Amino acid sequence: MNDITSREYWNNKYAATDELIYTDVVNRFVKEYCEGLKPGKMIDLAGGEGRNSVFFAELGWQVENIDISNVALTKFLKLAAERGVEGKVFANCADATGFESVLTPVDLGVVGYLQIPMPDLADALYCLIDNIKKGGVLFGVWHSLDNLSEGFGGPQDQEVLPSVERIREMLAEEPLEIEVLEVRDGQVQTKDGLKPSKTLVLKAKKTAN
Repeated sequence: MNDITSREYWNNKYAATDELIYTDVVNRFVKEYCEGLKPGKMIDLAGGEGRNSVFFAELGWQVENIDISNVALTKFLKLAAERGVEGKVFANCADATGFESVLTPVDLGVVGYLQIPMPDLADALYCLIDNIKKGGVLFGVWHSLDNLSEGFGGPQDQEVLPSVERIREMLAEEPLEIEVLEVRDGQVQTKDGLKPSKTLVLKAKKTAN
């Protein structure tokens, strides 16, 4: 089965090795834009093995990692225990496009590299925004559509690669004040060393409940 929105696909991917597929290092854009925020409650949507979730927990946040893969979440809880933050985290096995949060309303919603078809991504973002309190922050990072022609790695399907225009249109009716929506230069690690990539970054503040 190769449906990137299915639990079976992700469970098989994460179960292929006992090691962390996506490392235990926080995404550099998540760190850059969110490290200075006052700790509160947050949702890490499609947080997988929890590299970003554990980063926030270590900063004092209450963290809910929502992911479709129970295998990934098992790895996440193990990582949280190894880092001594198991008391700060919750694992919620649910589909990103329609979930019920245990921490809602939250101060921060993060979605990192949720590369799914645009209608599904819209549903996921709308659900996440609904669970963020007024004045809270929405942060997103993706392989950008520009990466197909200007970068390296990531999905090679334009249907799962957002652009500035796609995200702006998607969020046009949402109660958000967009502070950052741009393509940044990133890097991906390959067997031949670091290669350039194009990363889409979103940071917005929720303006109404």
